[in-house]
Amino acid sequence: MLSLETLGLLGLFIGSFLAATILPFSSDILYMAILASTGDPVGCLISGTLGNWLGSVLTYWMGRLGKIEWIEKWFHVKHEKLISCRSFVDKYGVWLALIAWVPFIGDVFCIALGFFRTRPVPTTILLLAGKAARFAVWNLVIGAF
Repeated sequence: MLSLETLGLLGLFIGSFLAATILPFSSDILYMAILASTGDPVGCLISGTLGNWLGSVLTYWMGRLGKIEWIEKWFHVKHEKLISCRSFVDKYGVWLALIAWVPFIGDVFCIALGFFRTRPVPTTILLLAGKAARFAVWNLVIGAF
């Protein structure tokens, strides 16, 4: 049976991409498994970072497509809650992209950054920096570097 782990770095890229979208799983375990099986910390860092970053960029752009009326109607979110979220994003701005790697809430941050129309270039650059830092830390923790 074909699994992401058997695909090596390509599997890491695909899994990291999917984990950074709205699918509920973390790429950390996959990252460690691929790193252990390949012994390639640089390849894993590049593959995991690019996949996770591109997944977050997709999630950001999905958020930009959203409309307040849709969120209120389809997800039954009160207008006051959206205003509260707006003030949170206005307060921290694109810097939230640095912690978009945090499981579960990171996807929400990506969607919110898009939904509330943060500037795309700094947002995507900070997303990339945060994702790269996350996987670099895993390499350090595991002792791969």
